[in-house]
Amino acid sequence: MRFSFAAGLRRLLLPGLGIVALATPALAQTTLLNASYDVSRSVYKELNPAFAAAWKTRTGQDARIDQSHGASSKQARAVLDGLEADVLTMNNALDLDAVAAANPALVPADWRTRLPNGASPSFSAILFVVRKGNPKAIRDWPDLARDGVQVIVPNPKTSGNGRYSYLAAWEHARRAGGGDAGAAREGVRRLFAHVPVLDTGGRGATTTFAQRGIGDVLLTFENEISLLRAELGADQFEVVIPSLTVRADNPVTVVEANAAKRGTTALARAYAEFHFTEEAQEIFARNGLRPVSEAVLARHAAQLPNLKLFTVEEAFGSWAEAQRVHFADGGTWDQIQAAR
Repeated sequence: MRFSFAAGLRRLLLPGLGIVALATPALAQTTLLNASYDVSRSVYKELNPAFAAAWKTRTGQDARIDQSHGASSKQARAVLDGLEADVLTMNNALDLDAVAAANPALVPADWRTRLPNGASPSFSAILFVVRKGNPKAIRDWPDLARDGVQVIVPNPKTSGNGRYSYLAAWEHARRAGGGDAGAAREGVRRLFAHVPVLDTGGRGATTTFAQRGIGDVLLTFENEISLLRAELGADQFEVVIPSLTVRADNPVTVVEANAAKRGTTALARAYAEFHFTEEAQEIFARNGLRPVSEAVLARHAAQLPNLKLFTVEEAFGSWAEAQRVHFADGGTWDQIQAAR
């Protein structure tokens, strides 16, 4: 059932109109498992205690949220293979669609309609991180394919970060080439020819760049950059904003069959809806994710400046179409890799 962003907030915040009835069965479990992508750790370290406090206030019940982190596609596969997560929080819709297609009892096909804003409470974008002083003078996508430049980006077959980076590079090259798909393919081929290591996820790619010292530029989510600078020092790296990049929505859904089996449905739904409250939206913004609340985003404009963004749907028709053409077995990505 659809409901508006404002209605979602009212249901959570108004006394007596909680997300779920207060008469939750006494034997219902009060521990959730959130299977999430691998660069969301800092967000949930802050969001989970905030939700637990809100849940306690409204129901009198204690709740604990456990986390499982990994490359987005690997997390989706883990749930299909039996990981009993109650909630999935991904960095792209494709992985939720994959679970829904393989087992709709876990994630219903209409998962987008069950929460506001297409079930995405926040979004990010692919930006560039370079070393202090930007010694290779990297400014935009064409610079990534220059001689002597090494690019660190995770594998598009296993990582949402990698897929978004690939699609952003493709769309920039396509527009620069007057809309020609051949120009886009060549742009992506040249970029990935400069990638010395293909880690499985965004966190691994960040480790390769920041701790192992490999590469001249890291392609990663904007929120990962905030974490990187906080952990290793803002004076070691600089951020480069490309002329065009991709909007990366972060959808959330209840894993219905798992929650029903574990007796956590009410808690899991409340947790998913909490992502859209102003409190959670502020947490996203503080952690470098762009909240879908325009009011909250405006308050953090200094840290989250305007970007020129496109969506996967605008450029590729849909995530399903992007997957079929580019990332399915034998698709464009596999063809580019085979030619290296």
